[in-house]
Amino acid sequence: MTEEHKRLKENSKKPIPLEKWGPYVSERQWGTVREDYSEYGDSWGYFPFDQAHCRSYFWGEDGLAGISDYFQNLCFAIALWNGKDPILKERLFGLGNYEGNHGEDVKELYYYLDNVPTHYYMEYLYKYPQEAFPYEQLKVENRNRSKHDPEYEILDTDAFKDNRYFDVHITYAKTNSTDIGIKISITNRYKKAAPITVLPTLWFYNRWTKHGSLKTKPNLSPASENAVFAEHPRLGNYYFYYQAADDALYTDNETNTEIVTGQPNESIFTKDAFHQAIIHKEHINELRERKSGTKFSPVYNYTVKPGETINIYCRLVEEQLKEPFDSDFEKIFDKRKKEADAFYSEIFPKGVAHNLAKVQRQALAGLLWSKQYYHYDIEKWLSKSDGITPITERRTHGRNSEWKHLKNQDIISMPDKWEYPWYAAWDQSFQCISMAVVDPVFAKNQLLLLMREWYMKPDGQLPSYEWNFSDVNPPVQAWAAMEIFEIERKTSGKGDIDFLKKIFHKLLINFTWWINRKDLKGDNIFEGGFLGLDNIGVFNRSFHDKGEIQLEQADGTSWMGVYALSMMDMALEIALVDNSFEDTATKFFEHFILIAEALNEHVLWNEEDQFFYDVLCMRDAPPQPLRIQSIVGLTSLYAVATIRKEVFEKLPDFAKRFEWYKNYRLKNNRFWPKEEHSDGEELLFSLVQTDKLKAMLKRLLDENEFLSDGGIRALSKYHEKHPYSVTINGEVHTIQYDPGDSTSDMFGGNSNWRGPVWIPINFIIIQSIRRLGKFYHDSLMVEYPTGSGNQMNLFNASAELAKRVISLFDRDKDGNRPIYGPYNWFYKQPENEELILFFEYFHGDTGRGLGANHQTGWSALVAELISELADKE
Repeated sequence: MTEEHKRLKENSKKPIPLEKWGPYVSERQWGTVREDYSEYGDSWGYFPFDQAHCRSYFWGEDGLAGISDYFQNLCFAIALWNGKDPILKERLFGLGNYEGNHGEDVKELYYYLDNVPTHYYMEYLYKYPQEAFPYEQLKVENRNRSKHDPEYEILDTDAFKDNRYFDVHITYAKTNSTDIGIKISITNRYKKAAPITVLPTLWFYNRWTKHGSLKTKPNLSPASENAVFAEHPRLGNYYFYYQAADDALYTDNETNTEIVTGQPNESIFTKDAFHQAIIHKEHINELRERKSGTKFSPVYNYTVKPGETINIYCRLVEEQLKEPFDSDFEKIFDKRKKEADAFYSEIFPKGVAHNLAKVQRQALAGLLWSKQYYHYDIEKWLSKSDGITPITERRTHGRNSEWKHLKNQDIISMPDKWEYPWYAAWDQSFQCISMAVVDPVFAKNQLLLLMREWYMKPDGQLPSYEWNFSDVNPPVQAWAAMEIFEIERKTSGKGDIDFLKKIFHKLLINFTWWINRKDLKGDNIFEGGFLGLDNIGVFNRSFHDKGEIQLEQADGTSWMGVYALSMMDMALEIALVDNSFEDTATKFFEHFILIAEALNEHVLWNEEDQFFYDVLCMRDAPPQPLRIQSIVGLTSLYAVATIRKEVFEKLPDFAKRFEWYKNYRLKNNRFWPKEEHSDGEELLFSLVQTDKLKAMLKRLLDENEFLSDGGIRALSKYHEKHPYSVTINGEVHTIQYDPGDSTSDMFGGNSNWRGPVWIPINFIIIQSIRRLGKFYHDSLMVEYPTGSGNQMNLFNASAELAKRVISLFDRDKDGNRPIYGPYNWFYKQPENEELILFFEYFHGDTGRGLGANHQTGWSALVAELISELADKE
């Protein structure tokens, strides 16, 4: 057992399996719903980036490569200045939703290089231009571009021309859970010497002003030369040690009201005081003379020679030390690095090639770096003012006002800490599958978290995401729970039945909500709205006149089939050790049969096209299939399960009911989705019968339709030359294949499901086809790719699909990675060639990464694909 595994074992004994200190600081708090106190819900406009350096937050903090304790009482991050920027670089810059031609977008170069689940070792790399950061240029160029143009990125500017930048490498290594070593390494990549100012910054989250909960204000003060004493009524006391610096400055984490509201400040010691002191030399003597505050920075001024690296060391520790930087201090970084190597060496299969092991490790590092403190009390947020904008009646009944029970204050695995610094119900499920590889206990805790009473609505609905908690995401939690259960059973030799019991009870409530709320006719055909797929439809599926129009959804129905089948799987696993769950397995088995019957024998299946479609039902008109060949129809492939013969032998009541139900349905010529294995040891259950499966796989594996070099597209390439239109109430709606960024304004225009490759969807398709392949073996062969004449079984086809997804991140024969597209010139430089980004989605033709460029949450699933492929080979 590695040292990291030992620490994880200790953490698993805690009520919440979490380290006290970790990378819990968001990378963007401005522009979030939580910080928006406007009357009309203009989150991006109410708290823009331009005020982030001078306006204190109410619901959390952000920073560059930041860490905090798990209640975010005390935070640490770095700030930089190149001598030319108008503000210190203390947070990542990006465009707000309506500033970018494709919605919000971070415009920085930063990388999560390494991390372990206990955060005893973490590495982060930030690339800082030596010329003035092109803030205005990025805004203007993107504003002037249309939705048919690509985004204007920082590598399109001259900011990194001739390698005129610094590599800022931040490494954290813990001696123990409350003793954190910090190493900041600055390397000049330019051919000439260049100046840089570095401010390692310590500050308290502001809970003492306005409607904060602290009665006693925390305080930072000198403890000795080059040491600060941090006192906090909840956290307790800490010491911050730093090497001899050029300056040591104190201020307060409080709003500069003169800038934000035009009201005079009560003092000069505001959140942005360091900006004014370092850049404009304003009040610098007062800051030097002040010996207390809630924000502190030592200041280091360097001129770094070409190719030179300078190091700065700090230490944050609970106990007072005589020699904080003794001879053993540097050794802790090497020791923890070796422990991290040993940890990953044990959890990754031995057969993974070195280049792909790099992809895996950075995928999981990004996932671990994306843990974030999330604080949001809706009732409090709605009923109180921020002191800037008064409460209005409209606001108290505005966004999320029906979720007053929601009171979140937890460490959560986020999709992306800049673009999506808030959880989303279905993202969370995919993230937990990846997390289960490195920390199954935390993964299980996270999946259960969203079902706790301070998240789940009393009626059983799960919160979607903070922009609209009432939106509906696909119900993937039961499927994800079984994936996590199997991953843990594979790695540890034992599955966690108690976990399945806990989540099963909560999912019963949620399943009932779906049955009662999203099956309007009671015929097992479900709605669900956009179902997390944003603009996949020809129109916004979440908004239509429900009195005049009903949209019967192929994917909503298929997801419920997946849900029922996963609940049956879960109940059977539990019933093998606790027979009180036997009858619930029967219940969900029968639910699945009814949903499968509705999907296959209702109008959702189009016999002419051999595909599943949404159906538009309008008053006084026949049902109209929306003949869009998209993953909406492919969702029916996801529901696949097998039941072993021994299960029937051990569960006689289930076996008896199964036989009765089968005979009844067959005798009455009713639908029965069953295939029997030739050896009689397994039964297969799938939403799609064999003839339909073959027809759909023919489209799925066709490079002129769904199959791209990088995986399965969200919309068939068929619609590139054949757009689809439908007329509703005299208005024409059209959809066509868009392989890259969205050309639609729906959902802000920052997400596209009309052609690109999405890894979570590819992952679930690959898993389903692999299960089918294990069942059918060579009795079911497919042409791969369609039209090639090359026949293979489904198991091998699933491996080939996995290879295509993996290839997005791997270097080709020319040293290029598809994800980087036109920017491969930068990533082929020696210092950058091992840097990997994990994008939100990928161009359907070229594989270039698009959307949020650090969406390691669900794109980290590529790590599991690599492992599974290695196991196969």
